[in-house]
Amino acid sequence: MTSQYDVLGLGNAIVDVISMVDDDLLAREKLAKGGMMLIDEARTESLYKQMGSTSIISGGSAANTIVGAASFGAKTAFIGKVKADETGKAFAHDIRAIGVEFTTKPAQDGPATARCLILVTPDGERTMNTFLGACQNLGPDDVDADLVRASAITYLEGYLWDPPAAKQAFVRASEIAHAAGRRVALTLSDQFCVDRYRAEFLDLIRSKTIDILFANQHELKSLYETSDFDSAVAALRNEDILGAVTVSEKGSLVVTRGETLAVPAYPIQKLVDTTGAGDLYAAGFLAGLSRDQDLKTCAQLGALAASEVIQHVGARPQRSLAAMASENGLGV
Repeated sequence: MTSQYDVLGLGNAIVDVISMVDDDLLAREKLAKGGMMLIDEARTESLYKQMGSTSIISGGSAANTIVGAASFGAKTAFIGKVKADETGKAFAHDIRAIGVEFTTKPAQDGPATARCLILVTPDGERTMNTFLGACQNLGPDDVDADLVRASAITYLEGYLWDPPAAKQAFVRASEIAHAAGRRVALTLSDQFCVDRYRAEFLDLIRSKTIDILFANQHELKSLYETSDFDSAVAALRNEDILGAVTVSEKGSLVVTRGETLAVPAYPIQKLVDTTGAGDLYAAGFLAGLSRDQDLKTCAQLGALAASEVIQHVGARPQRSLAAMASENGLGV
C-alpha cells in the first residue's frame, strides 16, 4: 500500500533547554538521576535559574524521532500542541524547516508552550524536568484523520499518556490508522512513565491498539515487574508484536514471536550526552521499517542514529543520517 508519509508522530511539542551540571545540583534538588519528572511553571523557573549556560533546541521525544527519520530521507509529519507564543512559533519554525509536515492548530490561550529542562552530568546521563504547558491540551480533535490515513506508521509517545485528552487522541489515531491498513507504534518513553501506567500500556499491547513497541531495558523490566531482563524479553515475545529494545552500549534486541535478533551498537569516539538516544534509535528503525527494510537493517539504522546523537549536546542529529547510512552500507 502506498503512502504519502512514511512516519507520523504524535507527541509533546517541547522546547528543550539543555545545560551541563554536576551531580551536586541533582542531589541538592532531590532529582532522580536519569529520570523524567513533571514540574509546574514555578518549579521550571526555579530550576532554570540554577542551570547556568544553556542550549535551547526544539525538542520533544516523538518530535525528535520524526526529525531523525526525516534526516534519513523519510517523508514525515507531526501532531503536537503549542501555544501561539514566541516559544511555540520557534518550535513550529524549527520542525517545518527540516521538512516535517506540522499543521496542528496552536492554542490561543491557556498555558505556555512546553519546556523541558535537561540537566546533563559529566557521565553523559540526562535528567529531565518537564513543564508540559500547552502539550496537555492535545486532544482527539487535533488528530488529522487524513494525515493518519496517509502515513505508513503512526508513532505514539508514551510521555503524552499523562493528559486524559491525549489518551483519547492516541486511541483515535490508532483506530483511524488500523482502519486504513496502517501500523501503529508506541514508545514507553521512561521507566517512571511505565510505573505510572503499566496496566494501561499492557492493555494497549494486548488489545492490539499498537503493533510495534519501543523500550529500553529498564522500561521493559518495569513493564513486566521483573528484575530479570531475560524474563522481560520472554514476556514481550509472548505478546506477539514487534518489539525493539535498546540495551545501552550493548546495542538492541528485535523481538518477535518467532525470533530475537541481537544487533550491536555502533562504536563512538566519545560519549557526550545521552539525550535523545532512544528517540533517534526509533527514528532509524522506523525509517527503515517504513521503507520495507529487514528487521536487522532497521535496528542497524537505529543504532547508527543513536551513535550520532550521543556524541554531541542535543537530541537532534547534526549530520545527515542518510549520508551516514550510505557511508555504512545501509541504504534507506
